[in-house]
Amino acid sequence: MNKQGLLIAFKDGIGLTKSEAKAAVNLFFNKMSNAFANGDRVKIRGLCSFYVKKYKVYTGRNPKTGEQVKIKPKKEKYMQEGNYKSALILGVCILLGLAFLGFFLGSSAIKFKEYERTVTVKGLSEKEYPADVALWPIHFSSANNELAKLYASIEKDSNEISGFLKDNGFEKQEITVSPPGIIDKLSQGYEKSKIEFRYTAAQTITVYSKKIKDVRATMNKLAALGKKGIAFTGHSYQNSTEYLFTRLNEIKPVMVEEATTKAREVAEKFAKDSKSKLGKIKKARQGQFSINNRDKNNPHIKKIRVVSTVEYYLSD
Repeated sequence: MNKQGLLIAFKDGIGLTKSEAKAAVNLFFNKMSNAFANGDRVKIRGLCSFYVKKYKVYTGRNPKTGEQVKIKPKKEKYMQEGNYKSALILGVCILLGLAFLGFFLGSSAIKFKEYERTVTVKGLSEKEYPADVALWPIHFSSANNELAKLYASIEKDSNEISGFLKDNGFEKQEITVSPPGIIDKLSQGYEKSKIEFRYTAAQTITVYSKKIKDVRATMNKLAALGKKGIAFTGHSYQNSTEYLFTRLNEIKPVMVEEATTKAREVAEKFAKDSKSKLGKIKKARQGQFSINNRDKNNPHIKKIRVVSTVEYYLSD
């Protein structure tokens, strides 16, 4: 009979599951191994006793050559047999004890599994907030056959736009002027006869401001500059405007609390329908916050949402 045989005997003879029998046998042998490791004697009265005998360094002989050799210190396990009748009685007691241990482990596992009944629910928190930062790029261009006049023209338009923005309440630090980009069509292989203007320039002035209402109002007035001869390219000054929401950390606690509350409401309804009691939280996961435009016509209003996933214990 070895360890595997003992495991099978517990499993088939007592009616334990394989995992329960394995746990009982391992517990028994692990205790014995720990005792040996500490140098203790394991005594099963009436059956046998186990102990470890230590040998110091001593001189021995090589059985082949007869030469003297130093034997390293070592430890060896020994078993001393006991009385047969007492051993039989004790063996039965050990078997019964292990059976009880297996039964106890099995019933504990069943109770643990019953306690492990859970329900996983999701809670949604969704709110609308106005954006607090506007990023408004104003693109414009100019064309000329003389490079010097082109630079003069694009500079004039840039100053005109900057003055217009300041007149509408924007500070100097809210306005950024990028250098113009110049294109020479002749150097790019265009036919000279088909080129009306050899040089074209494109430039961008960017407004970065927390004055959302002022930005939107000024965008509607920008057409007045077009009447003065400034060519805005592709209406991109309107289409590419970005509205940012930067106060997420301020609203996170409130939204997470709301999502968790809604998740618990769903879990309580589930517990009630299944005639169970809702217990403590086993596990919770906060979803990722998403920030999107409310709709394509109102990009300055943001829809913010988060979904929290919570797992609760259930009991009868």
